[in-house]
Amino acid sequence: MAKRGGFPGAVPGGMSNLMKQAQKMQKQMEENQRIMEQREWEATAGGGAVTVRLSGKKEVTSIKIQKDAIDLDDIEMLEDMIMAAINAGLKQMEAESAELMNSVAGGLGNFGGLGGLF
Repeated sequence: MAKRGGFPGAVPGGMSNLMKQAQKMQKQMEENQRIMEQREWEATAGGGAVTVRLSGKKEVTSIKIQKDAIDLDDIEMLEDMIMAAINAGLKQMEAESAELMNSVAGGLGNFGGLGGLF
């Protein structure tokens, strides 16, 4: 007589349990995305000469530049400092996003690359 109850090695509780777990993870991911969108990050470059604020929606919300950082003979340096501050802020944001995703995925890394969605 054939054994009933699914495939050998199947998840206890069957497909229904797996779907419930997936739905729970999806809700947690959506909540984490809302949390991230409400956050702001601040990063500096050039020893504080440039300060950039970023929203959780990956938008620059402000840039502050110290007057002594402005050298009309070296605009490229100022451009580099602005770029460095923005990149530092984005890295902070990505690190926090990955940490939140890892908490949802139970330590499964960045959940197949989904951490980059935030």
